[in-house]
Amino acid sequence: MRTSYLSNLWANRIGGASFGEKTTLYKFEKIKRAQQEARQQHPDKVLIDMGVGEPDQGTLPEMAGLLGWAAAESNNWGYADNGGMHFRGAVAQYMKRLFGVHLDPETEIMHSIGSKAALSLLPLCFINPGDIALMTVPGYPVLGTHVRYLDGEVYALPLRKEEGFLPDLEAIPEAILKASKLLVLNYPNNPTGATASRAFYEQVVAFAKKHKLIVVQDAAYAALTFDEAPTSILQVPGGRDVAVELHSLSKSFNMTGWRIGWICGNSEIIEAYAAVKSNMDSGQFLAIQEAAAYALGKPEFTENLCAKYRRRMKVLVEILNGVGLDVEPSAGTFFLYVKAPQSVAYQGLEIVFENAEVFSQWLIREHLISTVPWDDVDAYVRFSLTFDAPTEEDERKLFKVFAQRLEECRFNVGSVVNNSGITL
Repeated sequence: MRTSYLSNLWANRIGGASFGEKTTLYKFEKIKRAQQEARQQHPDKVLIDMGVGEPDQGTLPEMAGLLGWAAAESNNWGYADNGGMHFRGAVAQYMKRLFGVHLDPETEIMHSIGSKAALSLLPLCFINPGDIALMTVPGYPVLGTHVRYLDGEVYALPLRKEEGFLPDLEAIPEAILKASKLLVLNYPNNPTGATASRAFYEQVVAFAKKHKLIVVQDAAYAALTFDEAPTSILQVPGGRDVAVELHSLSKSFNMTGWRIGWICGNSEIIEAYAAVKSNMDSGQFLAIQEAAAYALGKPEFTENLCAKYRRRMKVLVEILNGVGLDVEPSAGTFFLYVKAPQSVAYQGLEIVFENAEVFSQWLIREHLISTVPWDDVDAYVRFSLTFDAPTEEDERKLFKVFAQRLEECRFNVGSVVNNSGITL
C-alpha cells in the first residue's frame, strides 16, 4: 500500500504521481513470463535462451588471482576519482594496436564504470531543455532516457536493411538539426550486428562539422568483428575534433560485471565529462582498473571470442535459412538480426504473425527457443550467440536440438497468407 503523500512527490521524469502504477509490460518482462510458462508446460524440455545480451563464459582465468593481488595493494584502497594512469596508459596502447589511433592518456582518455554509466553522464555535459539528441533506432536507449530526464528531446534515425543499417543523415529536417547537439551512433551495432566503414565515419565527421554536432560513438562491440578489421571514428581526419568513442571490456573480454570501460577522443569533451563524473561517482576501484589494464594486453582472448561467435553464427544461419527464413550473417557483435516471418506452416496450419513480438512469443511457447523482438523499425528478432554451451560438443548438441525443434516449420517471409490462416 502506498503512502498517500509520497505519490505526489515523485519527479515527472519518472512518471510523477503515476510512478509504479503502469500496467503495460516491458518486452523483457513478457519474455520472462513466457519462459516461465513454457518451462512449466514442458518440464521435460530445456529452454534454449538466445536472448541473452551478455557473454556466456568468464574472462581470462588468471584475472581472479590478479584482482585479489591488486585488491591487497594499499595503493589501490583510496578513491579512484578520475585517476588510474596505469589503466589509461593500457587503453592508449590498445587503441594504437587495434585502430592505429594515437591518444594522449592525460587528456584524451578517461575511464568509465562501464559504457552505461558514460552514456548516462554525457547528456549532463551538453543538454539543456529543448536540445535534441539524434539517435539511431533500434538501439540502446540509456542516453536518450537521460536526455529526456533533462527536458531534452530525442529524434530517431531509423536503421533499415536496404541502407546497410546506417542512418540517412541527409534525411534529417533542417529545423531538427538547428536544435540538435548530439549525434549518437553505435557500431558494431546492437541489435543489427552491422558495422560502419571508414567512408561512413568520414561522412559523419563532415556532417557533424557542418551542423556543429558532437558525435558520441558507442563502440562497446568494437573488437567483435568477423570479416574486416575493426574501425574507429577517431581514425578519420578530423574525428577527434567532433567525436568521442565509448569502449568497454564487458563484451570483448567477458568482464560484464566488472563495470569498467573508457571514453576517448576530443579532449574538450573528455574534460567536460570528467567535470560531471567527479560530481557523480568516485571512480571504479583501482584494483579493477589494474586487472583491466592487464586484460587489454591480451588481444588473443578477444580473437578467440570472435572465432567462437563466427563458428556459432555459421551454424545458426544455416539452420534458419533451412526452414525458410532469409538470414545473412552479422558483420560484428554476437547478435544475429533476423527479419520476422509473416507466417509459418506448422502441423497442418498456417499461422500468421502480426509482428516480431508475436513471433518471438510463439518461438518461446511452442519451441522453447527464446529471442528478443524489435518492432521499432520493421519486424525483427535478435538471436544472441551467447547461449549456454561451454564446449564445442555442447554447441553441437544444442544446435541439434534447436534444428529438431524447427524441422517441421516452413516460414514465409514474403506474401501474406490466405484467409484460411490462423492469426496469433
